[in-house]
Amino acid sequence: MPMLRMFSGSSRSSRISSWRRFILALVCFGLLGGIGSYDWVVPAPSHAAIPGAFVEGFADIVEKVGPAVVNVAVTSGGRGSSRQLPPGPFGGPPGGGGPGGGPPGRPPGPGGPGMSAGSGVVIDARGYILTNNHVVEDANDIKVTFNDGREVPATIVGTDPKTDLAVIKVKLENENLPFIPWGTYDALRVGDVVLALGSPFGLKSSVSLGIISALGRGSVGITEYEDFIQTDAAINPGNSGGALVNMKGELIGINTAIFSRTGGSEGVGFAIAVSIAKDITSSLIESGKVVRGWMGVAIQELTPALAQSFQLPEGQQGGVLISEVHQDGPSAKAGLQRGDVILKYGNEEVKDVNHLRNIVARTKVGKQKEITVLRDGKETPLTLVLGERPSDQVLAKATPPGEKPPVAAKLDNVLSGLTVESISAENRNQFGIPEDAKGVVVSKVESGSSVEAAGIQPGDLLQEVSRSAVKNIEEYQQIASKIPKGELVVLLVSRRGNNLFVAVNPK
Repeated sequence: MPMLRMFSGSSRSSRISSWRRFILALVCFGLLGGIGSYDWVVPAPSHAAIPGAFVEGFADIVEKVGPAVVNVAVTSGGRGSSRQLPPGPFGGPPGGGGPGGGPPGRPPGPGGPGMSAGSGVVIDARGYILTNNHVVEDANDIKVTFNDGREVPATIVGTDPKTDLAVIKVKLENENLPFIPWGTYDALRVGDVVLALGSPFGLKSSVSLGIISALGRGSVGITEYEDFIQTDAAINPGNSGGALVNMKGELIGINTAIFSRTGGSEGVGFAIAVSIAKDITSSLIESGKVVRGWMGVAIQELTPALAQSFQLPEGQQGGVLISEVHQDGPSAKAGLQRGDVILKYGNEEVKDVNHLRNIVARTKVGKQKEITVLRDGKETPLTLVLGERPSDQVLAKATPPGEKPPVAAKLDNVLSGLTVESISAENRNQFGIPEDAKGVVVSKVESGSSVEAAGIQPGDLLQEVSRSAVKNIEEYQQIASKIPKGELVVLLVSRRGNNLFVAVNPK
């Protein structure tokens, strides 16, 4: 037997060796828990990394904030459901609508014909309730139901479609309503635990659990001004306008939209961040409307090619490019120019287009701001006084067709894939080119060319070539023909009234 062999032998050294092995076995037994004096070897399990709420549950938080989350029922016009993002750009099949034959982008809310339901959050003891604009838009009648069953009529205080927010108000005699206090956006971190409260599918006082999946989501295509908190807490039709709260029971977002192929929650929900909601709410309560700051510029993101062309230092992060300066606007008066790269707004470094749009919109009209721009490779400080953003105006003009415009000769450089022609009454009408516009019109883009890869499209109005203004076909031919073969070119393009710089890289 092996054990007998191990302890067998007649020599003294063999006997000593056997005793040593026996003592080692006893020690090992003690280390594994048989001897109390060795307890320090096995550390006790630590629960320091587990939030207390996961051990005790979230009932205390829900009891605190639940009474301030209400059901909002709307008749005649309000849609009332959580908005569903068009799935095409996000990987799903394009054009999919909500279940039950609802319109694309928004699954239908619960309720009978002409009725819909969403959620709302009491944000003031006087009865002010914050919800989504798409919950109450076109509403003829609004009723708010509290979690204790009381049903109270509500009136609209103000709406802001550009952020999809609205404030409504209920009136209760001799009663201060429970409300949820505002949280602090700067304190939020990706991974923070959050709760979503609302009335999904009309099921009042529902709570779901998740984390913050991302902060500062912009360019999602939901609203004009975007600063979304992305969360995996379940958000479903009827949750729109409900609360997203942190573990302190503070309001950090208004649940607004979901990315979904089915109309239900798939773990990608969006809430309007407190950073926007708080300012909009204050403005709506004070004046019934939102007054936004305005610089008077058109801006665009910097691609690597544009960053190189506009002489940004290597490794420079952030910044946005000015593609147009509105005549007589605040930026024009401050000396900003087309082609400037805005690096700082006040003391805040500009991250991207969405970031700058949001912080400018939140700045009070008439406030003076220091702007730092990069111009010809040098940082230039400028002082700007914010104006008020004018109302949206769409002007459409049509002109009768005319004779065929002249076409530029074909080039032997990076622009060889372009066919451009002079502005005419016909292409003005076809592409909606303004009467006072100057430049040349792209009539054809060759498949597989560098200009196609850069995103140039038929109907684009070229106003600059390599930072030189182009007013007509002759100037375009003169400037474009001098571009060496194999050289990068930056074009200033006007597309459907919006100006943008496009870098064309040689293949």
